Amino acid sequence: MTLHDQVTSTLNELFDDSKYDRVKMMKGAARSMFRPMQPLDFKDAYLSISKEQGADLKQLIKENNIKNIVEFGTSFGISTLFLAQGAMETGGRIITTELIESKAQQAIENFKKAGVNNLIEVRIGDALQTLKDYHEPIDLLLLDGWKDLYLSLFRMLEPNFHTNTIIYVDNAEMADTKAFLKEVGANKRYHIQPKFGSKVSLITIKK
Repeated sequence: MTLHDQVTSTLNELFDDSKYDRVKMMKGAARSMFRPMQPLDFKDAYLSISKEQGADLKQLIKENNIKNIVEFGTSFGISTLFLAQGAMETGGRIITTELIESKAQQAIENFKKAGVNNLIEVRIGDALQTLKDYHEPIDLLLLDGWKDLYLSLFRMLEPNFHTNTIIYVDNAEMADTKAFLKEVGANKRYHIQPKFGSKVSLITIKK
C-alpha cells in the first residue's frame, strides 16, 4: 500500500465513523439549550469538511505549490489529512490546532495510522495562545474552528501573509463567519470568492 493509499484508507474509516455526527451535534446543541454553545459540547462530534472540500483543498495546495500550512480546528483530523495529501506533493508541512485535548490526541493517532504524522505538528489549546508566537510565512490558512475566533486569529496571523497567501474559510454561511467576512471584505487589500454554494469562502490578497 502506498502512503497515499494509506491516507485515503484512514480517511474512509474516519468518514464511516462520522456518519452519526448529526446525532452527536444535536446532543451537543441540547446541552447548550440554556447557555451559549461551547466547544466542549461537541467533543465527540467530528464537525468535518466534506470529501468534496477535501479534494478541493488538495488541488489548491498542488496547483499553488503551497508548503507552509496553518489550520485552526483539526477536530479528529479529517481536514488535516486532506491537507497532508496535498503537502505530500509539494514538500509542505502543517501546523494544526485543537482546543480539546481528547480530540487532539485522537487526531494524532489518526495521523500516525495514516503514516503522515511527520508532516504535522499539533498544538493543543487555545489557538490565540498556541499560535501567538508563529512568525513564519503562511501559504495557506484554513479556518475551521470556533467561528467567533476567526477575526481575532486572522488579525493575529495577518503579518505572516504574503502576496500569494490563501485563506480558506469553512462554514462561510454562518452568522459569525458572515460578520468576519464583511469585516475583512471592507479592506480593499483582500478579494473574497465564494465556493460550494457559499459554504466556503477563499480570501486572497490583491496583487
